[in-house]
Amino acid sequence: MVERRDDERARGDDAGTPLALAALLTGTLVGTVSNNVVNVPLTDILDDFDAPLGRGVFVVVGFLLTFAATMPLAGYIADRYGRRRVYCAALVGTAVCSAGAATAPTLEVLIAWRALGGLAVAVFAPAVMGLIAWLFGPRRRARAVGAWASVNGIGQAVGPSLGGLMADAWGWRWVFVPLIPCALIGLILTLRSVPRYPARVMRLDKFGAATLTLGSALLILAVTLVGSGGVPLWISGVLAVAAVVLLTVCVVHCRRVPVPFLDVGDIVEPRFVRSALAAFAQMFALGATLLVIPLYVVGDGGSTSFAGALLFALPATMAILAPIVGGISDRVGARRVLRTGLVVLCASQVALGAVTLAGAEFVWLVVVLVVSGVGIALVQTPAAAGSTRSAAGARGTGLGLFNLMRFGGSALGAAWVAVALAHGGHAVLFAVTAAIAAGGFAASFLGRTPTPHAPAPDDHLEPAAR
Repeated sequence: MVERRDDERARGDDAGTPLALAALLTGTLVGTVSNNVVNVPLTDILDDFDAPLGRGVFVVVGFLLTFAATMPLAGYIADRYGRRRVYCAALVGTAVCSAGAATAPTLEVLIAWRALGGLAVAVFAPAVMGLIAWLFGPRRRARAVGAWASVNGIGQAVGPSLGGLMADAWGWRWVFVPLIPCALIGLILTLRSVPRYPARVMRLDKFGAATLTLGSALLILAVTLVGSGGVPLWISGVLAVAAVVLLTVCVVHCRRVPVPFLDVGDIVEPRFVRSALAAFAQMFALGATLLVIPLYVVGDGGSTSFAGALLFALPATMAILAPIVGGISDRVGARRVLRTGLVVLCASQVALGAVTLAGAEFVWLVVVLVVSGVGIALVQTPAAAGSTRSAAGARGTGLGLFNLMRFGGSALGAAWVAVALAHGGHAVLFAVTAAIAAGGFAASFLGRTPTPHAPAPDDHLEPAAR
């Protein structure tokens, strides 16, 4: 009882501290870097195991599948057993999986460790966002979310560069080693500075959870296989159809049962829809840009390291601006900042298409990448803050769905690069990314923000626990 009172007092007093925020951001950084640290040294991994790209690509895809598809379920688990407790377990799991990947004797074992690591990292986004919303009141939440967005940008910048540098210096196995002490440092900081979050006795809608998770996994797999080019297109089509069927069944089921895995009424709240669609648009453009620009630079005569240096301008801009955007959102309103960011992002994608089509000097490419980073920074923070303020964002499953939309957008953007370059070129590629950003802008006008209220945290509790 004392523990629960302490937790309630921490929430009521807006008791988040800089040290608590640092603890949560450590896991965010570890998770972001884990996602992309093997992208650059993948060729070295394939050479070491004498494996074809068709098998080796699952070092990346296996992590992405378990990472993105299980986020809503990870959010439920965090609510059910306590967000801090589950977050700490995920930090330990990430350290163990990183050690396993670093010492994997075969490619199959490496893929297995990466898939398990994706399960652990899936906890970070919904648990961290939920803890930030719980610890930081409305006056400070946007700034805290801005710091979270900044660390996401840093992870996007550091991951590929770190993987390439360490693989060149000491071998690909060492790319996993820094994740181990970082995760353990995050664990120690969390135990010392983050209050216990009360667990809830919650009924699990197993059918809803299974159909959402499996449908999401099949959709991400279908999209990824289209981008890989090594699998017949009809297989991706079958997987996509199966995914749509499962997700449709999930929605119909959740509308009919008394205690659904996802509350459809909360999810269609305009504030959550606006935030999720904006985050999807932003990550679609980011995923496409981070993949296509290095290919363009190398194809135009630049070296791999030069391409990485040019690309660094985008995530670096995101990381620098994210904390500033949080303060701006508090002063002028999150929706205005969000819409401005989507307009800037749309314009930057049009400009990227023009620069690549004209074969302009690389200095102009850097300028446009900086502008793109500004647009993404202006979208990322208010979208994340808006999701935490919605009724759906009061629960881990809703935050998990929001992050599933984010990383689903990234996967779709990366897959679109392969399709566009094969059939239309850079002009078509960036025309679509600009159109997606424009769609996010249009969606920002959907509905009216509901009157602020305290979301009932016990809607999904068993009757005996209410």
